[in-house]
Amino acid sequence: MARSKKLHPRIREALQAPDEMTDRELLRNLRERTKMVCKPCWELKYCPYGPLVEDFPLLPSTRKSAEEHNVYLKRCLESGRIGTDQDKPLDDARRQKFEAWITEFDPDDHPEEIPSTLDEAACRVFGHLCPVIFVSEPFTETSEARRMTRYIPAAVKMRVARRDNYMCQEPGLR
Repeated sequence: MARSKKLHPRIREALQAPDEMTDRELLRNLRERTKMVCKPCWELKYCPYGPLVEDFPLLPSTRKSAEEHNVYLKRCLESGRIGTDQDKPLDDARRQKFEAWITEFDPDDHPEEIPSTLDEAACRVFGHLCPVIFVSEPFTETSEARRMTRYIPAAVKMRVARRDNYMCQEPGLR
């Protein structure tokens, strides 16, 4: 059996993992949680939690993507322009931020990779770890278990979502 790699400290920090919990235990716990739940966005193709996801952990970027972003920031500073096509002028406030980010950049602050268990638990819309993973309780069910108890055709789900303008209809919740 291959030994798993040690989790990067920033990943443990994002997950607020207790010091006494090993990386293996942490990943096993998350793997079990992801088995027990159904992420609604997988079926609805949008995140029904909206701003709520901002209260949940955001995993650090990988070293490769952080280095690519750092190169982009340097390119912006050299050209004095920002955007994917370098079509907008770089203002002084952004220039100062970009310079600070480049100065503070440390590749060791970014993990080489994100474990697949965590990547699967991340929101495809916002990037945060899905709230469902953290609040998975017995009342949460997998899509497999739900199909055994009731069936709602995908077309009906989409009509309801469109009818409600992709917004929660519970008063006071959005």
